[in-house]
Amino acid sequence: MGIDLLVIYTARLEECRGFYAGLGLDLVPEKHGDGPDHYAAVFADGAVLELYPATRRPETGYVRLGLTVAAHRAGDRPVGRHTLTDPDGRTVVLTVPAPGGTTTGS
Repeated sequence: MGIDLLVIYTARLEECRGFYAGLGLDLVPEKHGDGPDHYAAVFADGAVLELYPATRRPETGYVRLGLTVAAHRAGDRPVGRHTLTDPDGRTVVLTVPAPGGTTTGS
């Protein structure tokens, strides 16, 4: 079993898009039928992260996310684990592996 979809509902859609894009996720705008405009990123394993506006559904409460991003997409973040906070206050642990797949730091 694995996770193939994670949806975050937020009242700060653009701020969250900017935050997660800044971590290296390629978030693209989407809209399904009459649903709201939102953003989606597809991971290497096919799993999808979607950011939706909190309208009919309430904001996603406390969630701790662990994301791994290739060093070339991590911006200026060095190899290691980085504990961050998104615009809604969720903890995001970002892992930037070394080219050989190892990490250091916390």
